[in-house]
Amino acid sequence: MIPGHLTDLWRRGTEFLGCEHAIMCGAMTWVSERHLVSAISNAGGFGVVACGSMTPELLDTEIKATAQMTSKPYGVNLITMHPDLDELIQVCLRNLVTHVVLAGGLPSSNSIKALKGGGAKVICFAPALVIAKRLIKMGADALVIEGSEAGGHIGPVSTSVLAQEILPVVSEVPVFVAGGIGRGEVIVNYLEMGASGVQMGTRFVCAEESIAHPNFKKVFIRGNARDAMPTVQIDKRFPVIPVRALTNAGTDAFMAIQRAMINKFIAGEIEQGAAQLEIEHFWAGSLRRAVIDGDVENGSLMAGQSVGMVKKEQPTVEIIAELVDQADAALRKRNH
Repeated sequence: MIPGHLTDLWRRGTEFLGCEHAIMCGAMTWVSERHLVSAISNAGGFGVVACGSMTPELLDTEIKATAQMTSKPYGVNLITMHPDLDELIQVCLRNLVTHVVLAGGLPSSNSIKALKGGGAKVICFAPALVIAKRLIKMGADALVIEGSEAGGHIGPVSTSVLAQEILPVVSEVPVFVAGGIGRGEVIVNYLEMGASGVQMGTRFVCAEESIAHPNFKKVFIRGNARDAMPTVQIDKRFPVIPVRALTNAGTDAFMAIQRAMINKFIAGEIEQGAAQLEIEHFWAGSLRRAVIDGDVENGSLMAGQSVGMVKKEQPTVEIIAELVDQADAALRKRNH
């Protein structure tokens, strides 16, 4: 370890999160639950519970279970479009969750105020500089900028471009960079550009503590960057947020359901809103089939382009130690 150097580079991030290493885990539905979240926090990183479509009761149970497995700080990721968002916020506050990530759309100022008023720090996603500035005005305590290299639902802009657009300009709050990060060297690059830390998801899917099905993990270990492709929108009347996943029969099934719903709409058999909902619902069940049930042919294999750097199943503490060692080695080279 280079005394102080990496520690200094991400000090703003570690102080904000309250952990040793400013490495947040991306909130991956079905994967980022108590076992992985507590393991990441116990290893010095920052675990984040993925609420996804959980009911308030389920989230309450998950938070309490996570607290039993770690005494270190961790966060909860809430989807802004969740119909019970206000209640989920109250669940987080009642359980004294220190950090809440608001994802899946621009949060309302009321949501941010409710969380901050209850003592939680609020982290929001900023897909563009103009939105970053708006979120800061709304009271966001920190931002995540996530590029299109990430797994799951993605925006159109790459991580490297977002970092250049936002990091030199935004200094009011800590900014964490996400999307396509698989090694410590690139963490150093973003920290030197002004990031306070990083968020990583794909790299932790094959952690020993991850409850992802062995079949799901095997596909990740075999996969490479070119296998992780974004889905395609067929009809602009039915906007689809692209989802990056490893291609399989499930990818074809998603294209088929889009075509089926579009044809039904054209034939007057279904309203546009209902058709859109059917298309969106595809992913919830499809992801569970892959992650939990192990159906890697028909389920959704959401993965970032860094999947090629996932080589084996490892303990979480080993993954984080590797990333820190790589970052230190990169800094040591630069200092010689």
